[in-house]
Amino acid sequence: MNTPMRVKMAADGPEVSRLAYGVWRLLNDPQGADVQRVLAKIQTCLDCGITTFDHADIYGGYGVEEVFGAALRANPGLRQRMELVTKCGIMLVNPARPGNRLKHYDYSRQHIVESVERSLRNLATDYLDVLLLHRPSPLLDPHEVAEALRSLVEQGKVRHVGVSNFTPAQFDMLASWLSVSLVTNQVELHPLRLEPFLDGTLDQCLQRRISPMAWSPLAGGRLMHGEGEAERRVRAVLVELGRKYGADLDQLLYAWLLRHPSRIIPVLGTNQLERITSAARALSLPLELQDWFAVWSASTGAEVP
Repeated sequence: MNTPMRVKMAADGPEVSRLAYGVWRLLNDPQGADVQRVLAKIQTCLDCGITTFDHADIYGGYGVEEVFGAALRANPGLRQRMELVTKCGIMLVNPARPGNRLKHYDYSRQHIVESVERSLRNLATDYLDVLLLHRPSPLLDPHEVAEALRSLVEQGKVRHVGVSNFTPAQFDMLASWLSVSLVTNQVELHPLRLEPFLDGTLDQCLQRRISPMAWSPLAGGRLMHGEGEAERRVRAVLVELGRKYGADLDQLLYAWLLRHPSRIIPVLGTNQLERITSAARALSLPLELQDWFAVWSASTGAEVP
């Protein structure tokens, strides 16, 4: 049974692709990040049915959104074929933000609104499909955040809102203040980070009928090249499964996440066009039940209780 190419992120959320393309390392491409190279990646994604692009204001030292937007300015028609997700709230020490003396978080109404306005200009669009609060802050004032998000949604500048890296308790707290629904929680999720399966994060997504997004689904490459005990155990199982399914390791890892009933949306991070194309095959790679648990047990080093 194949995984559907698209999913409704929430009951009142956007329809998005089951795989998203993450642009975090867009400026680290050895082949450059000029307009034509970025357009080639966008077109490759769209050709594979990957229509959801995951941004954040801080990516590339606050430079990725503008580079991506330059590509959209060169071919404006592409905007109507994609969903744009971006994030705000993290404040980095960077020449682009000379007022930041140290890394911190800012969820004031002024900053949220200004960040969205800047992202809209940089991305050459007049709306964001989804705005995520990038990380929870100990000083997050839910009333102020709710007012900022309500205003942006009412103005049509943001169509849907969500969070990233929030615990279930933090998610529930914020949701209780909002006049709009949170449509996703984007979290680090892969066989070396099983906590979201166990701490209520994915249970909450199932309860609320929302699709979580999974950043770093390949554990930053550690599952392919890492030499820790868990990495080696998982890789050995993946190599064996690769022979069984005729699949590459990254395809199996995406398929492992796609198997979960919460309808996880893995966020790809590759700069290689062929790896984007290859990743799409995970949608037609349903892992057998026991093979899924073989990966889990390899990660923990023990059979399930």
